[in-house]
This record gives sequence, structure tokens and C-alpha cells, in this order.
Amino acid sequence: MTSVDLSRALCSVYGEDVRPARVLALKKDASNRSYHRIHLPGRSPETLVVMELGGDPKKSEEATPGAPPEELPFLAVGRLLASRGVPVPRVHAVDLDRGVLLLEDLGDETFERRLLATAAGDWFDLYAAAIDSLCALQRATAQPDETCIAYGRAFDEKLLRWELDHFREWGLEAVRAEPVPPASRRALDEEFDRLAARIAALPRRFVHRDFQSRNLMWTPRGIVLIDFQDALLGPRVYDLVALLDDSYVDVLEPLRERLIARWAGASDARMEEAAAEFHLVAVQRKLKDAGRFVFIDRVKGNPSFLPHVPHSLELVRRSLRADPSLGRLAAILADLLPHPFAD
Repeated sequence: MTSVDLSRALCSVYGEDVRPARVLALKKDASNRSYHRIHLPGRSPETLVVMELGGDPKKSEEATPGAPPEELPFLAVGRLLASRGVPVPRVHAVDLDRGVLLLEDLGDETFERRLLATAAGDWFDLYAAAIDSLCALQRATAQPDETCIAYGRAFDEKLLRWELDHFREWGLEAVRAEPVPPASRRALDEEFDRLAARIAALPRRFVHRDFQSRNLMWTPRGIVLIDFQDALLGPRVYDLVALLDDSYVDVLEPLRERLIARWAGASDARMEEAAAEFHLVAVQRKLKDAGRFVFIDRVKGNPSFLPHVPHSLELVRRSLRADPSLGRLAAILADLLPHPFAD
């Protein structure tokens, strides 16, 4: 059973006091939120997903700039996306006093699950659909709405730099069980400053922030986005990096290049520019991911993301090799990270 009283929320959906016939706990993600599927046979809808907000529901699980939001970001961003025709889950009921939302049940087939059930040689059509979904999202959100929290915050140098320090603290120092030596720390800080400044200067778009295979639902009505509450303005390739340099799925280089080209063609970006921006952002994003996965284990007691650290670091390595201007950073990391990172 869920840990909260659903009676008021359910009454607002069905117009009377009802009780679920069955409650199924769904897989927990990296946040403080928890999810259940409730079954109400003979009702419409017959199933709903319960989102239990947990903790401070307005506080982001990710470092986020700006003042605390007045409205729950999931609701604010979801309303914007729905108004722009972007597929998101329908919100059936909101009971913030009890910290619960009742959402449309999208089923269990994430994009990741769809991929893993498909031969890798047949992935292009699946990823093409995801790229088209991303392009549609970027077109739909191109016109700012100053009333939505997503347009009031951005991946600036400070936030990018904080995420890199998060990696240093957890992906390096916590794993090594010792601080980075002073000389290496100075060199690392210089390269992180440079990387953050370069990324902050890239062309910006509305960014979902975690547009990866576990946050795209494969449904009869197409790809539906979830987990969009941390949306903000950021590098135009940021969501492309999240999709194609996914910590949970390995997209081989020939396919990734075809898909970057597909995105570039739909976004009026030159392929050379898109690829260069991609690798620059990938280094920062995947370092952040590697550190975050260790943090989730050490601080939240959830080790389920640790198996994805090596792949995340391999993706960093690939992008460092693709960008000669990051050679010094590559050398520093090769010295500080475990041997498999180095050539």
C-alpha cells in the first residue's frame, strides 16, 4: 500500500470515495519520489500512477539556480509542455497537502526497454523517432514563457562548474578515499573553469535536462516525456547528449554520428558544429553522471546506479579523444582515474 492517504485525490477523479483493488510498487528512481500503480477495475481510468513527492517537493534533486519556485516544478513545466502540444502524462489529481499526484498510467515500456528488446542493428528507426521527438520539443519550446520556471534558470558557468566539482568530490575523492593532490587540483580546476565557460557560451535552447532512455515512455500515442521538472535553458545539444551518450544504453559511434546528423539537419545546425558542441557537452555531462551515481550510493544508500559508472567514464574518454583542445584535461583525468580510462 502507499504511505499516503489517497482518498481525497481519488474522490476528485471519480467523484466518490473509492479504494484501489490492487496497489503495485513501481521501480524507484534516483530521486526522493516514489511511485505506485493502483488498479480500480470497472472505473475510468482503470489504472493510475501515484507519485509520492517525498521530502521538500519544490526542491530540485539536481543543483538548480534561482529562487525557490512558488509552484511545484513538475506541474509548471508539465502545463507548459502540454499547452505546446508536447506529449506528457495527464495529471488527474493534485493533493499537495498529502504530497501526492495521480498521473496517467503510461505503461511499463520505457525507450530503454524497447531498445533492449530490439536487435541493435535495428535501432536506427527507434532512435530516429526519439530524435524527432527531441526536435519537436525544441520547436515547441522555442518561444519563451516568462511565467514558467524553466525559462528563468539556465546552465550558466556557476551551475556547470558546480556539477564538475560534484564529480571531483564523489567521482574522484570519494572513490579514491583521499583529496585530489594540490597540484592536480589546481590543474583540474583550471580545466574545469575553461570547460564550463566554453559550454556556457554555446547556443541555448529549452532543455529537458535528462532526455535519456528511462525518461522516454514508448506508448500507443508515441513517445511521452516524463521527469521534466528540472527543465531549464541550456546548450542546444544538451538533450541530444543525454539521449545518445546514455549511461544505460551504448550507442555505437556510426549510429551516433547518423543521429547527430539527423538532429543537425532538423535544427539548421552544421554537422561540424553540432559534433563539436556534442563532444564538449558530453565531457561535462558524463563526468557529472559518474559522480552523481557515486553520490546516490554513498548518500542515499542506493547502489543500483554504480554499474553505470564505467560506461559513463568511457563516454567521457570518447569525447575527450574527439576534441584535441581538451588534451590537458584528458591527461589529468587519466592520471586520477582508474587505469581503464587511460589509453
